[in-house]
Amino acid sequence: MRGFGAYKDRALRINLTARIFTEEALDRDVIHNFIGGRGFGIYNLYKELTPNTEPLSESNKLFFVTGVFTGTSAQAASRWIVFTKSPLTGYVGRSVAGGDFGAWLKFAGYDYLIIEGKASRPSYLYITSEGYEIRDAEDLWGKGTKETQERLTERHGKNTRVACIGPAGEHLVRYAAIMTKERAAGRCGVGTVMGSKNLKAIAINARRNIAVYEPEAFSELVKEQIKMFNNNKTCQHHKAMGTTDTQDVTNSFGIFPTRNFRYGRLIDWQKMSGQEYLKYKIGNDGCYNCSIRCGHIHYVREGPYAGSRSGGTEYETICLFTGSVDSSNVEATIASNQICNDMGLDTISTGGCIGFAYELYEKGIISKNDTDGLELTYGNHAAIAAMIKKITYRQGVGDILAEGTMRAARAFGRGAENFAMHIKGMEISGYDPRGAKAQGFNMATSNIGASHNYGYAVQEIFGVPFPRPISRFDEEENADIVIGNQNTKALLEVGIGCEFSQGWEWFPVLFCKMLVAATGIQEFGDVNYAMKAGERIINLERLFNVREGLQRKDDYLPKRFLEEPLDTRGAPGNGQVVKHMDKFIDRYYELRGWTAEGHPSRQKLAELGLQEFGCF
Repeated sequence: MRGFGAYKDRALRINLTARIFTEEALDRDVIHNFIGGRGFGIYNLYKELTPNTEPLSESNKLFFVTGVFTGTSAQAASRWIVFTKSPLTGYVGRSVAGGDFGAWLKFAGYDYLIIEGKASRPSYLYITSEGYEIRDAEDLWGKGTKETQERLTERHGKNTRVACIGPAGEHLVRYAAIMTKERAAGRCGVGTVMGSKNLKAIAINARRNIAVYEPEAFSELVKEQIKMFNNNKTCQHHKAMGTTDTQDVTNSFGIFPTRNFRYGRLIDWQKMSGQEYLKYKIGNDGCYNCSIRCGHIHYVREGPYAGSRSGGTEYETICLFTGSVDSSNVEATIASNQICNDMGLDTISTGGCIGFAYELYEKGIISKNDTDGLELTYGNHAAIAAMIKKITYRQGVGDILAEGTMRAARAFGRGAENFAMHIKGMEISGYDPRGAKAQGFNMATSNIGASHNYGYAVQEIFGVPFPRPISRFDEEENADIVIGNQNTKALLEVGIGCEFSQGWEWFPVLFCKMLVAATGIQEFGDVNYAMKAGERIINLERLFNVREGLQRKDDYLPKRFLEEPLDTRGAPGNGQVVKHMDKFIDRYYELRGWTAEGHPSRQKLAELGLQEFGCF
């Protein structure tokens, strides 16, 4: 029998240049130190990538990684992660996705894939339980992600699961996504790297065959998990609404980014509240073996956007395609989400780039001559779809915006840098840091750039009193909360557990018990041991970035948040700014055991057993 416990004990290396496949066993020390999922991803990225590798060169690599629980009966834990060097930030690139693809990769017999080199022509990987091959994808090149998946499923059978890029990845838009059905590995430009390798898709046809170390014990723990979900109001709310009503909270708080983060509230936000989205809901979708089924399918029946259908119009997409352009049109947002999914684009970065362009248009830095006649006036949602297509195919001003706001601002000049809302080169998610400071500081210190989910501040957004209640306006006082959220998320993603499911009632105690039952490794049952693995992951990600040139200034928020008081349009928090960025960073670094420049200290590396990775 291959593997042990929930591990398949195999990785598959694919060299696209030489068209060579190599199967490799897992390293037992790596398993004990990094557990799985995100831990395996950053370990391999650090070890395998040469410093200063150009992200879109043949030398960059892609790691498609499953977690310990992927493909098992564990709920909300069959996700998968893509690791690479980000073409958007130049630092660690990591993106998580749901659906069935991760489970199918595990069924095929692999804990992760290592993809290196570059195919000489458009290609796709076909993997089964019996073997693998590189196939021609000329007929798929240029196709949207929906048609690509349909064609490959028709070609290889209904039991096929596909992860693919769309035209945005082919045109090397720096924030292109990898799609499976309508689930996205969206952030950091992982789809861009896939496109740079002439790799259109990975198709897997495999039989279900996951074993765990202690099946009976694991089954009982899963029952406990399901019971917790059924009794958990948050989990049940996600089943009913997903995140389609988070804008109700953020508008009420005055932290809903409007007009490129100038305001914290959309004046007529009630027109696109969660209850309004329910009117367009036609069904639910979910990841492999998850009872929550938090994905929500929306359909527009009439009007200019009639026929638009989108699976998973979540809060971030809602925010970035409404607030950014000062529009409350639900139907335009559903249509924009559908187009981005089919083109293979990260909706957060796409919406952020379009919102940036709207402000430049208002300021006179770009004009109708630059936009080919499109009027980027606030409230004009009709221009969004055209802008998405321009970005996808790098047409006109879209060619510049396809580079992301950081690079686009340099190209536009004339003070455009003042309006580029990014951290480390990645566009900011849908929370204004001036009114949600732990969330903002989490995004600022995130090793992948402006990711809200790097360590989501549930304490201030949803009032979770764990480990203590906090004020969303406090600054350096909450550095420990930011660190705890980030470390906990890193541990969750060895599973790979879903953000929506962790629940403070069961995580991490039940999580650690499940790790033991799945793997047979007793140390994983010690919560302190497991949390140390989460901290180890964060520190190795930071070491990778330090090696690539990261400096303290890269952990700062844009000047707008430090200098311009927040206008909440009547909501709480009016006038807030981030006053103590330096003090927060000093305290954060101190608690992390990092130097004043944000480098893990020798003492911290020794404590975590990472001495061999020190690069200074």
